[in-house]
Amino acid sequence: MGTTYLVKIAGVAQDDALASELRAVVEKRFDEINREMSHYRPDSELSRFNNSTSLAPFKVSVEFAKVVRHSLVLHRDSGGVFDPTLAGLINLWGFGPDGRKFSPPSEKEIQDCLSQSGARHLTVTSLDELQKDIPLLKLNLSAVAKGYGADEAARVLCQRGYPNVFVSVCGEIMAFGCNAEGKPWRVGVARPLYDSPRGTDLSAVVSLSGRALSTSGDMYNYFKDAEGQVYSHILDPVSGRPIRHQLASVTVIAPCGLLADGLATTLFVMGPERGLEWIEQRPDYAALFIVRTSVDQFKVIPSSRFPPFEPIQ
Repeated sequence: MGTTYLVKIAGVAQDDALASELRAVVEKRFDEINREMSHYRPDSELSRFNNSTSLAPFKVSVEFAKVVRHSLVLHRDSGGVFDPTLAGLINLWGFGPDGRKFSPPSEKEIQDCLSQSGARHLTVTSLDELQKDIPLLKLNLSAVAKGYGADEAARVLCQRGYPNVFVSVCGEIMAFGCNAEGKPWRVGVARPLYDSPRGTDLSAVVSLSGRALSTSGDMYNYFKDAEGQVYSHILDPVSGRPIRHQLASVTVIAPCGLLADGLATTLFVMGPERGLEWIEQRPDYAALFIVRTSVDQFKVIPSSRFPPFEPIQ
């Protein structure tokens, strides 16, 4: 997944040997997921699928097929707003494994990438095979894989008898049970300030247990052109360009990280008005929209099911 992680387990005495053992368990699970879904590892299932131009069915692992199926369902349910086949565009804009760029691509380059993308060109067979109908179609699962990784790390720890677990994979969080004080885990929602280090400035604090939380925003992964225009890593699958609206971030609470992660990206692309309307129709989810009113001023808009939170001024 190419990122950092944090694991907390409450109600367990400090023990260096146990900590090393559990770290190995978690990292083994992450390595298994990376061997399937990493777009940085050339030997991963995802990379091998992307590098193939064959239109024949491509056999993948059961869980890789599961994550792709979920992505295609979200693509359908969102009206195409979520699209896992934007790997070419993500690389073109400098947010993928090919390295950073600091100026926008040409319109022709964008249109060429758009012609090679689109989830409508991808299917998953009943035999856990991926099949594309255009040869240059490529997957990027960065909008769901970290959430899935948090789910899996929490799952393997709970299976080993640790019910009070908090897992964060680059801010994609899955929490079970209680913290050391016997209360639900407390999670900060970042104030979406450009260039602010993660976790140093908060807009709100949320209690979380038995649920996942994911935040998507434009404040961490972006570049500015010579005129100071911000280009974020979250792309519109229709225009092929970074999203440009006043929504600075959106935080989603859902039953698992796989769902929360993908939904956060989906709602960010939709924007605050459409996103709020869409999430209100889905009772299992809740969202907190933070709208930028100036460079460093924000308006916080919770959906009706978002749990009570502590606003931080």
